[in-house]
Amino acid sequence: REIGSIVRSLGCFPTEAELRELLAKVEGEEPTGYIHLEKFLPVMTKVLLNRSYRPIPEDVLLHAFEALDENKCGYITKEELVRYLTEE
Repeated sequence: REIGSIVRSLGCFPTEAELRELLAKVEGEEPTGYIHLEKFLPVMTKVLLNRSYRPIPEDVLLHAFEALDENKCGYITKEELVRYLTEE
Protein backbone atom coordinates (compact mmCIF):
# COMPACT_ATOMS: atom_id res chain seq x y z
CA ARG A 1 0.00 0.00 0.00
CA GLU A 2 3.02 2.29 0.26
CA ILE A 3 4.39 1.62 -3.20
CA GLY A 4 3.16 4.98 -4.50
CA SER A 5 5.13 6.81 -1.81
CA ILE A 6 8.21 4.73 -2.49
CA VAL A 7 8.09 5.27 -6.25
CA ARG A 8 7.45 9.00 -5.84
CA SER A 9 10.37 9.31 -3.41
CA LEU A 10 12.54 8.03 -6.28
CA GLY A 11 11.43 10.96 -8.46
CA CYS A 12 8.82 9.09 -10.49
CA PHE A 13 5.25 10.30 -10.67
CA PRO A 14 3.08 7.68 -12.35
CA THR A 15 -0.65 8.01 -12.75
CA GLU A 16 -2.82 5.77 -10.58
CA ALA A 17 -3.34 3.44 -13.55
CA GLU A 18 0.42 3.24 -14.16
CA LEU A 19 0.97 2.60 -10.48
CA ARG A 20 -1.50 -0.31 -10.56
CA GLU A 21 0.37 -1.74 -13.59
CA LEU A 22 3.67 -1.43 -11.75
CA LEU A 23 2.19 -3.08 -8.69
CA ALA A 24 0.91 -5.97 -10.80
CA LYS A 25 4.46 -6.50 -12.13
CA VAL A 26 6.07 -6.68 -8.71
CA GLU A 27 3.34 -8.39 -6.73
CA GLY A 28 3.22 -12.14 -6.65
CA GLU A 29 0.48 -14.22 -8.17
CA GLU A 30 -1.41 -13.98 -4.89
CA PRO A 31 -1.37 -10.36 -3.70
CA THR A 32 -0.51 -10.20 0.00
CA GLY A 33 0.00 -6.46 0.38
CA TYR A 34 3.75 -7.00 0.56
CA ILE A 35 6.34 -6.74 -2.18
CA HIS A 36 9.58 -8.67 -2.09
CA LEU A 37 12.66 -6.56 -2.69
CA GLU A 38 13.98 -9.16 -5.16
CA LYS A 39 10.97 -8.48 -7.40
CA PHE A 40 10.86 -4.72 -6.85
CA LEU A 41 14.50 -3.88 -7.60
CA PRO A 42 14.69 -5.15 -11.20
CA VAL A 43 11.36 -3.59 -12.15
CA MET A 44 12.17 -0.26 -10.52
CA THR A 45 15.67 -0.22 -12.00
CA LYS A 46 14.15 -0.61 -15.47
CA VAL A 47 11.64 2.16 -14.73
CA LEU A 48 14.40 4.52 -13.61
CA LEU A 49 16.76 3.72 -16.49
CA ASN A 50 14.00 4.08 -19.09
CA ARG A 51 12.60 7.21 -17.42
CA SER A 52 9.20 5.59 -17.73
CA TYR A 53 7.30 8.24 -15.79
CA ARG A 54 7.40 11.96 -16.36
CA PRO A 55 8.46 14.21 -13.48
CA ILE A 56 6.00 16.72 -12.09
CA PRO A 57 5.85 19.72 -14.46
CA GLU A 58 7.64 22.79 -13.14
CA ASP A 59 4.52 24.97 -13.32
CA VAL A 60 2.58 22.52 -11.12
CA LEU A 61 5.38 22.51 -8.55
CA LEU A 62 5.60 26.31 -8.64
CA HIS A 63 1.83 26.57 -8.14
CA ALA A 64 2.10 24.33 -5.07
CA PHE A 65 4.71 26.63 -3.52
CA GLU A 66 2.64 29.70 -4.41
CA ALA A 67 -0.23 28.18 -2.46
CA LEU A 68 2.05 27.97 0.59
CA ASP A 69 3.16 31.61 0.21
CA GLU A 70 0.43 33.11 2.39
CA ASN A 71 1.93 36.62 2.34
CA LYS A 72 2.38 36.57 -1.46
CA CYS A 73 6.00 37.72 -1.09
CA GLY A 74 7.40 35.28 -3.66
CA TYR A 75 9.08 32.90 -1.24
CA ILE A 76 8.55 30.89 1.91
CA THR A 77 11.00 30.77 4.76
CA LYS A 78 12.83 27.68 5.88
CA GLU A 79 10.83 27.73 9.09
CA GLU A 80 7.54 27.84 7.17
CA LEU A 81 8.61 24.96 4.96
CA VAL A 82 9.64 22.88 7.98
CA ARG A 83 6.28 23.64 9.61
CA TYR A 84 4.34 22.64 6.49
CA LEU A 85 6.30 19.42 6.10
CA THR A 86 6.05 18.38 9.73
CA GLU A 87 2.74 19.78 10.98
CA GLU A 88 0.35 20.36 8.09
